[in-house]
Amino acid sequence: MSAEQTTAAQPLQHKVPEPGDARWREAWHRIVSGTWAVSLGAVILAILVGSIMIAATDEGVRAAIGYFGSRPSDTFSAVGKAVGGAYAALFRGAVWDFHASTFATAIRPLTNSLTQATPLIAAGLGVAVGFRAGQFNIGGRGQMLMAAIAGGWIGSALNLPPVIHMLVAIGVLKATTGAHEVIVTIMLNYIAFYILGYLLATPGLLQAPGSSNPKTAAMHPNAIMPPLLGPKFTLHWGFIFALAAVALTWWLLERSKLGFEFRAVGENPAAARVAGIDVKRTTVAVMLVAGGLVGLAGVTQVLGTTTTGFGDGIDAGVGFDAITVALLGRSTPFGVLGAAILFGAFRAGGATMQAAVGVPIEIVQVVQALIVLFIAAPPLVRAVFRLPQPGSGPRRTTSAEVAA
Repeated sequence: MSAEQTTAAQPLQHKVPEPGDARWREAWHRIVSGTWAVSLGAVILAILVGSIMIAATDEGVRAAIGYFGSRPSDTFSAVGKAVGGAYAALFRGAVWDFHASTFATAIRPLTNSLTQATPLIAAGLGVAVGFRAGQFNIGGRGQMLMAAIAGGWIGSALNLPPVIHMLVAIGVLKATTGAHEVIVTIMLNYIAFYILGYLLATPGLLQAPGSSNPKTAAMHPNAIMPPLLGPKFTLHWGFIFALAAVALTWWLLERSKLGFEFRAVGENPAAARVAGIDVKRTTVAVMLVAGGLVGLAGVTQVLGTTTTGFGDGIDAGVGFDAITVALLGRSTPFGVLGAAILFGAFRAGGATMQAAVGVPIEIVQVVQALIVLFIAAPPLVRAVFRLPQPGSGPRRTTSAEVAA
């Protein structure tokens, strides 16, 4: 090899990832882009483990276990009653109230689930866009809070025409963004939280005039997202904005040049750089898009769900639940939509399950956490359900092998 060739080859040597980095990137890629069978298996396993916990906390089951040796059928009956009653109550509080006397009352649980899913859709899309580009954006809480600050101030302090007022409040979220490093996004969450706390506790800023409570004034009627199905239901136009975000994100990732650059950087930054993609610029663009989508979740909370004024709990855990939604949805827009509706149903039906059969609402949170656990362990899910490993299909015989 000549000296010129050696010199030309040297810069490429610095771009080769370390073995540890390659293994981590491969493991992370399998987690965020696995098959739908793994996602479904993770949900099933989580529900099964949740069923065991429901049975273990039920007084009737514990009493029947005391004489299991003499009458085992009583134990099995008690387990079926406890688990079946719990999930029936969850369904009744999240999808359809079969005890209701009118259609409007029966369908209300579904609209509540969609209302709960609205911010999860937008925030999940923001996290998913980062995942597709190889960025682990866990600053959703901070991005939601900063968007809530901007949208809440415009919604309560200004007085604009109805449609213009709402659109201006939503447009401010374009300024929200987050860094791509994990540690920095965690720190920004706390910064945003304490900024909001200061603004809520300081008269003349976000605190409601004439009040000493850390809460904003009510949103101006012109800025509020109108109900989607009428005043009897909580579902508002934020759900339509979330669906539009799903369609726009799908087009961005699957049909646009910018989306191709996102995916190329997520697959292999070094190869993307060699192909002429500006990785730094693309990373900034990814976080801008992700921050804007997560910010939409904050604005829908402020202008659609909590319109009478909000405090420092406005994010309601959506920022972190969005990570689970993105993982379960396999970082695809329509997958995120389905996962967000599922988690919205968990949120809406959990209270009914607790009130109807006395199952602790924390069981629902445990089920959600177990979904994350099983999603992060795809080999375990494949082993339980005997799913094929990636790339384990029939091996093609090459022409060279045939000739040999």
